Amino acid sequence: MTSSIGVRKTKITKISVTGNSPASDHLAVEEPLEIRLGLADGSHKAVSITMRTPGDDAELAAGFLFTEGIIKFPKQIKHIRHCGLKIGKLKGTLDRAAALNSNTIRVDLAESAAVDLKKLERHFYTTSSCGVCGKSSIEALQSEAEPLAAGDFRVTGEILHRLPERLREVQSVFDQTGGLHASALFDANGDVDIVREDVGRHNALDKVIGRKFLDGKLPLSQQILLVSGRASFELVQKALMAGIPIMAAVGAPSSLAVELAGEFNITLVGFVRDGRFNIYCGEERIGRQKPAR
Repeated sequence: MTSSIGVRKTKITKISVTGNSPASDHLAVEEPLEIRLGLADGSHKAVSITMRTPGDDAELAAGFLFTEGIIKFPKQIKHIRHCGLKIGKLKGTLDRAAALNSNTIRVDLAESAAVDLKKLERHFYTTSSCGVCGKSSIEALQSEAEPLAAGDFRVTGEILHRLPERLREVQSVFDQTGGLHASALFDANGDVDIVREDVGRHNALDKVIGRKFLDGKLPLSQQILLVSGRASFELVQKALMAGIPIMAAVGAPSSLAVELAGEFNITLVGFVRDGRFNIYCGEERIGRQKPAR
């Protein structure tokens, strides 16, 4: 039995020191999604397969194509079709029953859209198990993005301390399953703008960026990104493409994530939990906090 598009109910046996008992549990749904690109000449090409939590698939597809540098503007998208069911270019929901048989989504491009499919090669080698050269990965991004301007966007340490709690307050599927990553955008006051959940941390962020991309609200130069897990190279790369100046993570950053953030002037903060955090790059965007007495 499925209780919502991202949650599935299942029967379990609960084991404890006092004995065994039948019970039920809620699982985060994980299903494959194939993203296909419909080209202006009528052909179409599979560009990615990812394991994701169903829901917001149009945002996921658009966010992936944008952060990978395949498309740059919403007007390049003619429409987005989910296995023959049109769910809309900008908005739309997907019935769960249809989604069970609709794990392919097609993004059809406008006739005037020109794309360089070779850019997809970067995605495939950075997600391969064999690993990549960090230097070449960062150099490849230099043709796609410029370092973020210093700007005037600042936040206080007190605001950053409050973000994880506010994220948890709006993680509806996590509350039921305990098994999802989340990405959220906040303003300078620490108020939630948008949050998305997914079994894949990169998918959650693609959904967030995809929504903003389709709404024509990029770059996100006045917002803070918080991710529920660690900060990887791939997540920092996506934040860079979206123009996000401050990225915070509940967990640790990787060495390549720190290098990338430093190269492109992104403020990167890790271990935001338990009343503390570490600043790895861009300390000038974080206001000094008052010392505890």
